[in-house]
Amino acid sequence: MSTSEIFLIALTIILAVPYAVWRLLRTDHYAPLVVVQIVGGIILGPGVLGAVFPAYYSFVFNPQVIGALNGVAWWAVMMFVFAAGLELDLGDALGNWRETAITAGCALIFPLLLGAAAAAVLLQQPGWIGPKGTYSQAVLGIGMACAVTALPILVLLMEKMEFFRTSFGQRLLRYASLDDVLIWGVLALILLDWERVGRQGLFLVMFALAAWAVRQLVARISENDRWYVSLVWLSACGFAADWSGLHFMVGAFLAGAVLDAKWYSRERLDGFREFLLLAVMPVFFLSTGLRTNWGVGGAAVFGAAALFLAAAVIGKLAGVHLAGHILGWSKGEAAVIGWMLQTKALIMIIFVNVLLDKQIITAETFTAMLLMAVASTMLTVPNVRPRLARLGLGAGQGAGQG
Repeated sequence: MSTSEIFLIALTIILAVPYAVWRLLRTDHYAPLVVVQIVGGIILGPGVLGAVFPAYYSFVFNPQVIGALNGVAWWAVMMFVFAAGLELDLGDALGNWRETAITAGCALIFPLLLGAAAAAVLLQQPGWIGPKGTYSQAVLGIGMACAVTALPILVLLMEKMEFFRTSFGQRLLRYASLDDVLIWGVLALILLDWERVGRQGLFLVMFALAAWAVRQLVARISENDRWYVSLVWLSACGFAADWSGLHFMVGAFLAGAVLDAKWYSRERLDGFREFLLLAVMPVFFLSTGLRTNWGVGGAAVFGAAALFLAAAVIGKLAGVHLAGHILGWSKGEAAVIGWMLQTKALIMIIFVNVLLDKQIITAETFTAMLLMAVASTMLTVPNVRPRLARLGLGAGQGAGQG
């Protein structure tokens, strides 16, 4: 068969298998489609089916097909991160700066410290730090991954539970948005390369100037033209960030964050995100699954995943409960917010993909973090739904501070 034919076989598998499992088994209560797609990528990858049926794996996912899939995955995830950057409303966060800063700070610092402490213990053993990573980079990277909230998945779950447009939903967006900014800032710090610091400084200066010019242009053209110009801006920022030694994902996030969501209709922005989740992000999930590795032993990887999951869940809930105590929230609100901010799939996976690309962590560490991201996201909806009912949220109801 030609490479194009095998590529289309791979694409059929990628799109059909997770969807069939999700629809037939009705997993939505505990595992949204995106989680099933991520798990599907792990199962279809070299660590599971590839190990059981090596002939299947070497035929369907040969180097040429992998190269083609990676190209689709890179562009898909860049567009998705760009859309996540657009979702940020820093003006709203600044307008409620005290509540936002206290909640986002507590929700970030506690799991970061617990995750870093867990990593500090685990990384004493060989096989977890990448060949180009330092101990401090790996500890900070893993700690930050434990603190991540996946803003796009948060939006998706709030829409499913029907409180995205409520004042309570907007509060959650504020907290997650500020944490997103800090997460990408820490990533840039982790990737700081003193041999390339001149390039990175030049990138930041040129980006600031270019962002001002692009904002002036985008504000003056029609929405149809804005979308096209935005994609050109996205690809240019991704290239410049990668050239500087950061990562194209940092550039993609910055490209979206400096633009105003009000310049794009909500319907088209939602449709754009939904299209990405439907048509191209499954390829990214598959390519993520292909990176899984159990080289230091499956039990060790699962043990590391459990350790990171405990640090992430305990840290996030403790931090948010402290914020609720300081701010005087109603009973039960802190638990809902803590569990909603627990969603990690996508953004955390993108975050640790960058660490793996830069060889700061090994494939085994990546696999443990991937399992943690899937588990934490699967815990969210079952823990939130009954608490929402007790608070009278969902189905258009609002509560708490605006």
